[in-house]
Amino acid sequence: MSETPILFDRTALIRHRSRARSNPALFLHEEAMADVQDRLSLVNKTFQKPAIVTPFPAVWQNSFPDAHIIPDDDVLDLTEDAHDLVIHAMALHWANDPVGQLIQCRRALGPDGLLLVLALGGQTLQELRATLGQAEIAVTGGLSPRVAPMGEIRDLGALLQRAGLALPVADSAVLTTSYQTPLHLMHDLRAMGETNAMSGRIKTATRPSVLLQAMALYSDAYSDDEGRITATFEMITLTGWAPDSSQPQPLRPGSATQRLSDALNTVETPLND
Repeated sequence: MSETPILFDRTALIRHRSRARSNPALFLHEEAMADVQDRLSLVNKTFQKPAIVTPFPAVWQNSFPDAHIIPDDDVLDLTEDAHDLVIHAMALHWANDPVGQLIQCRRALGPDGLLLVLALGGQTLQELRATLGQAEIAVTGGLSPRVAPMGEIRDLGALLQRAGLALPVADSAVLTTSYQTPLHLMHDLRAMGETNAMSGRIKTATRPSVLLQAMALYSDAYSDDEGRITATFEMITLTGWAPDSSQPQPLRPGSATQRLSDALNTVETPLND
């Protein structure tokens, strides 16, 4: 049997994140933290033993001073059944084994513990993906991986059930940002630690002719009324709970005591066999 291909180069990813920490642009992480705080304020429960999985701990330390904060390594530094809240923050889209990450978080939760996952989704950087691809094909006649593939909300939501979590919910928010030029966007991605770390990427510098063509295509297709280019970031939030007997349980099939047609005040029409 062939081995499962490794999509992301973790060494390159760590290098990119280390470079970003010198002059970071972490507004997406700050947006994620604000979203987490809003969601926790709506939960009728006080969490005493939180853990946070994040590549940028400084963003989270002030708001969660008592949290166990760890990096998003392939093997997470989490103790089984030790936490009542685990936040996986802005890193799942770089995981070679996203299901494995969620399973490890699930095992770290005690009964009725909450898992919150925030990650970038499939609409992220759709403009940059399209224009870089078009430019590379036009200039070189070929296509190489440049913007990481990111999961769609339906696929990411299904991972919660595969990881054994109860009451799974997935939702997304689309953030539209604007930049003076595509180069300013690329500079921000570098300061986020979100530049290309795919294993199959071309290891040499991108040809200037490809960049110039991509910038022209981007400006032509995705400029706003003020002449600035737009860039999309999709923030997907996954919510799941460690199973517990106190949680709502589905009724056994066939146990209903009232017909749906009676509740809707309508006539039930049997289907022919």
